[in-house]
Amino acid sequence: MSDFEIAPKPDDPRLSSLVEGVDHTGSPVAARVITERPLTIFLNDQEIVTAMTIGDHPDLLAVGYLLNQHMLRPDDVVRGIDYDDELGVVVVRTERETDYEEKLKKKVRTSGCAQGTAFGDLMESLEDIRLPEGGTLKTSWLYALAKAINTAPSLYLAAGAIHGCVLCREDRPLVYMEDVGRHNAVDKIAGHMFMEKVDPADKIFYTTGRLTSEMVIKTVKMGIPVLASRSGFTAWGVELAQQANLTLIGRLRGRRFLALAGADRIVFDAPLSAVEDERPEHARKAGR
Repeated sequence: MSDFEIAPKPDDPRLSSLVEGVDHTGSPVAARVITERPLTIFLNDQEIVTAMTIGDHPDLLAVGYLLNQHMLRPDDVVRGIDYDDELGVVVVRTERETDYEEKLKKKVRTSGCAQGTAFGDLMESLEDIRLPEGGTLKTSWLYALAKAINTAPSLYLAAGAIHGCVLCREDRPLVYMEDVGRHNAVDKIAGHMFMEKVDPADKIFYTTGRLTSEMVIKTVKMGIPVLASRSGFTAWGVELAQQANLTLIGRLRGRRFLALAGADRIVFDAPLSAVEDERPEHARKAGR
């Protein structure tokens, strides 16, 4: 879609491929499947992690991952990013000297798919963060965003087996990232925001995935006051959102949604009779 600053590329042959098989009747079919490839991220001279990814925006994924894991600081100067497609390696180089040998020993496996990990101090740091009071979330924005995002051409709709995350402002989706793991898609957006110096205060974060503790932590760390999804919640995700004053919107489908944290920001300006409910064919596709 031309309205996106960065849009999905469902027709990019590097991101998916057709595989022949048979369906439940024995008839031959060709199914589109998502590409997975390893990407090893270095910070200066230190190897940090190898992530499974679809392979687009490796620079933003690396920067966002390092930022969300507290290995890059908000005031760090990135003096270069080197990417070798053949080796599947990306190196982020900073002016500040870095050494995270001890930090790398303390990992927590998260509920994020595709081997999501977080480091212990990242989890602890959320206790000191509370998003500013105030701000507005109009229900008309939510409904417009859901329709625009859910009908946009994407790998999510073309092939399934992938997650999408979208950075939005009011009723406009801005940056739409996809990956096999929702944490990867989040990190790409975090990398974009860091590199482009995007102000998070007036943004909305939309995800196709579950509203887990990991999703809440990363959204709060980015300074975004609203997190919305067509999927459901985890109890810890809700608890952390309430603690951090994050508006948490789940089960956003058609005219329906639930807000389990930060409901004071919501302005109910859209008459429900004027909101189109979700079409059955889209619900089937999005549920894959």
